[in-house]
Amino acid sequence: MKKILLLCSAGMSTSIVVRKMKQEADKRGLEIEIDALGLENFHDKLNEYDVFLLGPQVRFKKNELTEIAKKHNKVVEVIDSRDYGTLNGAKILDFALSL
Repeated sequence: MKKILLLCSAGMSTSIVVRKMKQEADKRGLEIEIDALGLENFHDKLNEYDVFLLGPQVRFKKNELTEIAKKHNKVVEVIDSRDYGTLNGAKILDFALSL
């Protein structure tokens, strides 16, 4: 089972994105765990998730977190601002699965 963690600063819109992504995964019959937490949880959750998606508001942390994630064979990417802003769970799910 693929595990995806969305990281953000406050968590309000990201939790909505997670809900949309889960709905899409259910519709497709995919078994995927998707959660959202604050950016400060990255280090604690590094070994629990396969993919880490950053909300656009914390994109400035990408390089730093990518260096850490590489050492654990994990992926860190930034969610497209347009997809995030429109709460496009399907496109964000596709993006995460492509990683």
